Amino acid sequence: MSTDTLVRADEGTVVHLFDGPFVTIGSCRYAVPEGSKRLLAYVALRQGRVERRRAAGALWPIGDDHRAAGNLRSALWRLRGAGIDIMTTDKWSMELCHGVQVDAQLTLDWANRLIADTVQAGDLAMRGNRIDALDLLPGWYEDWAIVERERIRQRMLHALEALSRRLSGVDRHAEAVEVAMAVVNAEPLRESAQRVLLEAHAAERNWVEVRRSYLCYRDLVRRELGVEPAHDLTRFVQQTRGTPTRVPAGPAPLARLSGTG
Repeated sequence: MSTDTLVRADEGTVVHLFDGPFVTIGSCRYAVPEGSKRLLAYVALRQGRVERRRAAGALWPIGDDHRAAGNLRSALWRLRGAGIDIMTTDKWSMELCHGVQVDAQLTLDWANRLIADTVQAGDLAMRGNRIDALDLLPGWYEDWAIVERERIRQRMLHALEALSRRLSGVDRHAEAVEVAMAVVNAEPLRESAQRVLLEAHAAERNWVEVRRSYLCYRDLVRRELGVEPAHDLTRFVQQTRGTPTRVPAGPAPLARLSGTG
């Protein structure tokens, strides 16, 4: 594409931060210049206008304000030079053009519906980018990127737990287990995720899987944290099928684990 041809923002424009950044309009994909990626991601992760001075300071913290402002202007120029015109700017601030969507925000909207129990048609479908959201912008270690990555990660973990429960509720047991295992794989010590996995197995009446998953988790927290699983998790396993399950006693815990989820 010629640099004289600009990608104008419209209803079909999406900024992709998962496996990106890059921009799509319909079926067309446009590469973002390396020197502009962090600026685009920084603005895309904030809804509304962003102060230029604050963005420059966050993205180029080394050096004085004058140099940071120059780097920001250069990043904007490269973005337009690549033919991507999806940002409105003035002397003081900037923001994505009206109508531009961001995949991370679309995924967060989905997560919020799951958590609030206001699901829409299609929300129970498991899509790849919903797992990708657990590791937004990998390899970016600036403070702002770390904060945004953890914010989105925590929201998505809660949403995936809610999704697993919803799937179990409509007898989609295989998917419920798969989603729960994805959360457990992402955060093995997260007790709320382990609880969701046990519930998914129990909903399918797979009592052996309930016990096996519990014992694996119990061994993990003993080894890694020197504690026992929370009492309510153990009681859930003991009460499965309405009969107590004998759980072998382990060493005295060093501390109580009230739950990492």
